[in-house]
Amino acid sequence: MLSSLGMTKKFIFITGGVLSSLGKGIASASIAFLLEAKGLKVALMKLDPYLNVDPGTMNPFQHGEVYVTDDGAETDLDLGHYHRFTNSPLSKASNATSGQIYYEVLRRERKGDYLGKTVQVIPHITDEIRRRLVECAKQVDGIDVTIVEIGGTVGDIESQPFLEAIRQFRHEHLRDSINIHLTYVPYIEHAGEVKTKPTQHSVQKLQQSGIFPDMILCRCKDPLDEEIKAKISLFCNVPLHGVIDLIDVKNSIYEVPLLLQKAGLENSISELLGLPQKTADLSVWEKMIQTLIQTKKHVTIAVVGKYLQHQDAYKSVFEALKHGGISNETKVDIKCIESDKIADVDDLREKLAGCSGILVPGGFGSRGISGMIMAAKFARENNIPYFGICLGMQIMVIEFARDVLNLPGAHSTEMDLETPDNIISLLSEQINTTDLGGSMRLGAYPCSVDPKSLAFACYQKEEISERHRHRYEFNNHYKERCESKGLKIVGTWKEGNLCEIMEIKDHPWMIGVQFHPEFKSKPLEPHPLFKGFIAAALKYNDESRRN
Repeated sequence: MLSSLGMTKKFIFITGGVLSSLGKGIASASIAFLLEAKGLKVALMKLDPYLNVDPGTMNPFQHGEVYVTDDGAETDLDLGHYHRFTNSPLSKASNATSGQIYYEVLRRERKGDYLGKTVQVIPHITDEIRRRLVECAKQVDGIDVTIVEIGGTVGDIESQPFLEAIRQFRHEHLRDSINIHLTYVPYIEHAGEVKTKPTQHSVQKLQQSGIFPDMILCRCKDPLDEEIKAKISLFCNVPLHGVIDLIDVKNSIYEVPLLLQKAGLENSISELLGLPQKTADLSVWEKMIQTLIQTKKHVTIAVVGKYLQHQDAYKSVFEALKHGGISNETKVDIKCIESDKIADVDDLREKLAGCSGILVPGGFGSRGISGMIMAAKFARENNIPYFGICLGMQIMVIEFARDVLNLPGAHSTEMDLETPDNIISLLSEQINTTDLGGSMRLGAYPCSVDPKSLAFACYQKEEISERHRHRYEFNNHYKERCESKGLKIVGTWKEGNLCEIMEIKDHPWMIGVQFHPEFKSKPLEPHPLFKGFIAAALKYNDESRRN
């Protein structure tokens, strides 16, 4: 640890240019991974320039997944990448938006904290940004390096206060902070040439903000030759060894740390920041990737949801399925089925052809619910492994109530306020409270697991902790009726007497959970339920072939 070496905290700022979606989040997570492998303790932070206070109310089609931390922060999906690659502490201090920054400054102004001064972007907004950088670096003891990813693209007006705050911060911590700029180097096919001009313009924009990059990561299709790197080095005023190509990976995003290590990135960072010169041992990670690439076994999982047109809306779910495959030495092929486009059971059967498991993820609103209910019924009646997450658990309950309990009008009050059987409802509707805000469950909650359950067979623990993001709950008024017919509550938050995990008793593997297990899965530490789900799907696949 740096503290034991008598050294100060270090900061790495990651900016992006030319266009969005270049992979700043994965690059940031990969850099943190390499530094952790050297024995350093790393914190990660995402600065988002939008004015929403958080992404919690944003449409998944616009923003993608909302990643939830243990302390209940609704954050950017890049924090999911941070979690999957690293052991970085993730909390409310790990994500800040322009909305949060301005909200805090205006709140303080209304309180009179500025003593009548004119409140301005500089210094008040930039000071608040800098304060949060320090807060992230101090969120737990012993953090050596803080990596800060700035959302958006250099040149966007929304990002300017963040860039100015970073400029000020770097001016005050010249030897303890660096900038790594991620840019795009396109290959123009009809010209047969790689073009560096977009990168030059991007770096010029960054320099106009007073930030001079120490290193440039060049996203490109194929490795850049030395002549191209020398040109970027010359025109962008960056040493040649600081120009690193980041080529498109062929198999998995988890290959990125290996590419960056091979390019010498970790040693360059160590030299710039005065970090210990120790090559990270990535042998365990390499073995995991080889398992992912070389396995001959395949299993296909159907994900039946409503936001599947956006590839990032269920990012953590897709990655957790892959992690479950790694632990079973199996490649998981994911078949996306848009629930609102399922016409009938015959159409669903055709769409599910070749699938050995069905997963219904979380979501909000009534669109596509009937398709999800059909999927749950098909899984139950045909003994296909089923995994319901949040809304997916509620769908499992609604289908069971309608078909097995003979309650044809059973529904969630989120979709039907007039349902005669509100088997899923707001907590306030169940206990006659009026505090709707109090019924929203966000962050980590404990859960007691029945030792005789399938869930326990996965966890091998009677006490677990999982993260939530929902408002609607299973209605305990229907508990006895459900359990008498074989729908068992096997996981409970005892303090609130709320259902957390449900299972169909006589089904090979049909589990619904009210929480979001995907948020805690890692490639080297697959979530137990995803590991168990893929194992069940493999068993179903093998039995189907024998029959």
